[in-house]
Amino acid sequence: MKNFIKLTAVILLFFSAAVQAQKESPKLENSLLWEVSGNGLSKPSYLYGTIHMICGSDYFLSDKTKKAFETSEKLVLEINMSDPKEMTDMQQIAMGKEPLSKTLSPENLSKLDNILKNNGMTIQQLDNFKLFTIMSLISMKSFGCNDLKFYEMNFIEIANQRKLPIIGLETVNSQMEAFAKSYTDTEMIDALKESSKEETAKLVSQYKEENIAAIYDAFSENKSMSKKTKEIILDNRNENWIDQLPNLMKNESLFIAVGSAHLAGQSGVINLLRKAGYTVKAIMK
Repeated sequence: MKNFIKLTAVILLFFSAAVQAQKESPKLENSLLWEVSGNGLSKPSYLYGTIHMICGSDYFLSDKTKKAFETSEKLVLEINMSDPKEMTDMQQIAMGKEPLSKTLSPENLSKLDNILKNNGMTIQQLDNFKLFTIMSLISMKSFGCNDLKFYEMNFIEIANQRKLPIIGLETVNSQMEAFAKSYTDTEMIDALKESSKEETAKLVSQYKEENIAAIYDAFSENKSMSKKTKEIILDNRNENWIDQLPNLMKNESLFIAVGSAHLAGQSGVINLLRKAGYTVKAIMK
């Protein structure tokens, strides 16, 4: 239950980052870690792409990443999950105001029940949860292991040991409001259909290769992503982050960890930072 509640804040990597690949996007090196400098910064900051959760046997943190984190003065995450209020909000948001059996159409309820049965669950067990919470559970199962590790939680632990301040670029409430506006029930259930062990294994392989361009391109194949959904939960969020980062980076070195699918593409964080005048280069080793 503890791990499942955490996932309501990080699940967007798998479902909200399914974007249309754009041919004009700059080609990027295979690296999860990027240095941000120039444009008046007194110190470089570091941008890191996470997979949010991964099996313990696949978890890794490269020496280059550890070094960048060690030299940083502040940790920046999508959501500050060390904030007790955010964790409380997360638990409340996970539950629906009404059972799914009352809010879903008979057709969607039947589709959802079939998806859950294929994943060893039933609608009766999860009737009181929201659809995006069920997405979290199914995504967990798609990894096929019982020892999931969470990159953000590890970064928070390290930051706390070093007594580093932690900042969230958005709140649980704002992230989930965007999510709710982006998908209809039918679209969300269609997205659930696309979650599979095979796709997750492919994602993990690309992540271990630090191939953020391939991760971005793979998400473009998601048939459940509409233009509206992409704009609300990917493009708009990236732009909101870019609005905040200049002031945060101005005088301090930040370690900024966000979902790796947010990095690449024309509207990705790397390209938006470059458009804003910063030098953003891959750290290869």
